[in-house]
Amino acid sequence: MEKKGTKIAYFIALAIVVIALVIAKVTNDGSGFVATGWALFPPVVAIALALISKEVYSSLFLGCLAGALLLANFDPWQMVVNFVGAGEGVGMINAIDISILIFLVMLGIMVDLMNKAGGSAAFGRWATKAVKTRCGAQLMTMLLGVLIFIDDYFNCLTVGAVMRPVTESHKISRAKLAYIIDATAAPVCMLAPVSSWAAAVASYVPDGFPGSRISMFLSQIPWNYYCILTLIMVIVISVLNIDYGPMLTHEYNAQVKNDLFTTPERPFEGADDYEEGTKHSSVLDLLLPVIVLIALCIIGLIWTGGVFDTESDNYQNFVMAFSDASAGPGLCLGSIVALVFTFVYYWLRGLIKFEKSMESIPNGFIQMISPILILCFAWTLCGLCRDDGLQVGEFVRGVMANTGSLAKFLPAVIFIVACFIGFANVLKLRHLNAPHIHLPGDDIGDQAGAEVDQMHNTFFKYVASCVALVTQCLYPSYCFSLLLQ
Repeated sequence: MEKKGTKIAYFIALAIVVIALVIAKVTNDGSGFVATGWALFPPVVAIALALISKEVYSSLFLGCLAGALLLANFDPWQMVVNFVGAGEGVGMINAIDISILIFLVMLGIMVDLMNKAGGSAAFGRWATKAVKTRCGAQLMTMLLGVLIFIDDYFNCLTVGAVMRPVTESHKISRAKLAYIIDATAAPVCMLAPVSSWAAAVASYVPDGFPGSRISMFLSQIPWNYYCILTLIMVIVISVLNIDYGPMLTHEYNAQVKNDLFTTPERPFEGADDYEEGTKHSSVLDLLLPVIVLIALCIIGLIWTGGVFDTESDNYQNFVMAFSDASAGPGLCLGSIVALVFTFVYYWLRGLIKFEKSMESIPNGFIQMISPILILCFAWTLCGLCRDDGLQVGEFVRGVMANTGSLAKFLPAVIFIVACFIGFANVLKLRHLNAPHIHLPGDDIGDQAGAEVDQMHNTFFKYVASCVALVTQCLYPSYCFSLLLQ
């Protein structure tokens, strides 16, 4: 918020928020704000302030405060309790998933370790020799992103570290590199049947669904046009060299003025040279840890689903075990074992000394501080808006309950509302937690009448709604990233 006009707009927005809260307080009859239109107010606050200030942390924080205040019915002390989570159900303490945070830290350490050991350098040397054109550099970035499909966070960290020097040599702007990485990571995870996204989405399918949970996820893949078209868009832009809007400015400055950044913020400037290990590394030194990580994360996921438990209904049933997996604990287990393997592998290869390898632990944690902080605020805002909080899902269900034949448009409504709420989180996988709207076939679908049931069978309604829900996970993130440029 360096510009005077931006500061003025920000303070005006804050004043509007305060006035709106005063109106809510005055007009409320004492029944509270749960399952009312005011349940959408906290995400609106976060969205508006973020778009004006271009700053995410304070915007999410103020959105959380607004949600906690509404949930507490303007009781100051209860607002603090709701925000912190000292009570039950909502708040930061109750919302945080420690297993996901551990998983992120493990990924950060692993990426830094691969860089220090020379794995990224080896792949970069190979890519520099193999890639001769700007188009090739962009497509190679996308290809590497497609190969690392297990998780979008790990995808972004790894591809960014590996491809920065390659794209720099072809004068590809940082904005273009960020777009390609981000537009590849989440869609690939959403289309891959074995990924952290697949496990999370499958876990949201309610009991009684006609078929296995993973079969529902597989069924929505061909209909997930957003993910498919996003990947096609990356290919088209790269091959035809099409740029427009602010991206055109970034690319012009990179190619003509040799300025890869354009903006005053210049992350990783001067850090485009690979780190070399104590011994000449090979491409396998990057690929093997990644392959082991993917394999162990899959094993971790199916372990949490009971595939190895003789007393479980999913014993030795990979499909059902994966569909019943707990994404957080499974990914956490897999990443920890994979990190230990990577340490031992690099030590045995003589690529890095023990003392230097230990430097990756704090460095990797530092890399993940920003996403962890945003995650904590986003989870808190989620909890304040969901079932134990302001119950925005109940509000939407109440609005849709008496729509009659218009219930056939429920997937579209789910998409629009979920996109709107999802903006508040700005975090891909966690968007699934934001709306918590009942899928058709529950109360909404039952009240819609026989006409809808004749047009859509239960399976199709679930699949269509799932497509709407998982697609909105990507949409807010990309729009938010573009708006903050």
